[in-house]
Amino acid sequence: MTRTKLADGVYLTYLPARKFKTSLLSAQFVTPIRQETAAAYALLPAVLRRGTVTYPDMGSLSARLDKLYGARIDYTVRKKGENQCVGFVASLIDDSFAPGGEKLLEPVADLLGELVCDPATERGRFVPAYFESEKTNLIDAIRSLINDKRDYADSRLLREMCADEPYGIPRLGDEKSAEKLQLQKLHVQYGQLIATSQLELFYSGSAGRERVERALLSAFSTLPRDNIRDVAAARTHPAREAVHTVTEALDVTQGKLGMGFSCGSSDTAALLMGNTLFGGSSNSKLFLNVREKLSLCYYASSLYHRQKGMITVSSGIEFENYQKAYDEILAQLTAVQNGDLEDWELEGARSTLLNAYASMGDSQGKLENFYLGQAATGQSETPEDLAAQVRGVTPQRIFEAMKTVRLDTVYFLRGKEAAE
Repeated sequence: MTRTKLADGVYLTYLPARKFKTSLLSAQFVTPIRQETAAAYALLPAVLRRGTVTYPDMGSLSARLDKLYGARIDYTVRKKGENQCVGFVASLIDDSFAPGGEKLLEPVADLLGELVCDPATERGRFVPAYFESEKTNLIDAIRSLINDKRDYADSRLLREMCADEPYGIPRLGDEKSAEKLQLQKLHVQYGQLIATSQLELFYSGSAGRERVERALLSAFSTLPRDNIRDVAAARTHPAREAVHTVTEALDVTQGKLGMGFSCGSSDTAALLMGNTLFGGSSNSKLFLNVREKLSLCYYASSLYHRQKGMITVSSGIEFENYQKAYDEILAQLTAVQNGDLEDWELEGARSTLLNAYASMGDSQGKLENFYLGQAATGQSETPEDLAAQVRGVTPQRIFEAMKTVRLDTVYFLRGKEAAE
């Protein structure tokens, strides 16, 4: 893996690979996530994907991709640390497998560049029909979050825990902001995004690095660059003095208990291991005890937010089991903090993490997502580096790091009947 600067605020992460029959090409703009622009920037790649100057509609664009042996270009909206990442990911047959030795890298790169730099327009702005339909789709996507109560509860916990921090802003923005989006203003915001945001390019495949660089420099030669903004460095979540508790009542039959914890340690590898022991795998204490042994939860897991120094717990419970589940989740955390563990638990957690890092190399999509997260948060470790750190973690370091974990925010989603 190499990461090189191609132009002002433009970087290429080159991931040589000969074991795949496909190549991956990705172009992602990384910009600090803000309440006032999150919905607009989430809408932009969907509008841009509708057509270019040369291929002004989905039909002609699809026909072009078909001629490139079924290449695909999907738009993406992700949140990495306190940055919003929007752009496109292309998947194409690797040149080494293309019929007749045809070169596909260059034409697909050109198409990517055209989607970004030369979108279809009418009278100097986006095509109104494209804008309106994609705006409707965005609003529907934001509204539909509530249909998956587990995702909804996880999102609400983050918004409550990080209410005054960019990390609490959803990747798609909010419904109110999306409804206010205007065609003319969106075109202005598009110009600002592609001119001032850091552009992270990724390639995985068999082509040589110099050829990839030439193809991308040509494809993005008209990209405006002006007053490039730095990506937002994630700031550690400041721990609350008193636990913040929020209860919400909706028409649900299963309660959702979310718990957010602040971590006072900077020992990332130890916290990764500690979280995996606590609730980050199917051999964790939350899964084996709270879910399986005590049957207090339909599901129970935890997630370590590395850039923010936070751990969040997600669980589904019967309404009447709220206090029992709450107490037992804290009891399992205490067990990890006190080192109340068997050897097989420690080695199982270590094996889970090492397998996760080792398997990244088997998926071009996972590699792109991982390195985008690294670039967007100013990290430079490879999966191999992180695996080496995990191998070196001692039990004592785990216990010491986990002793700094403190309950910060509790979110409980209950049914309306239970509330009454």
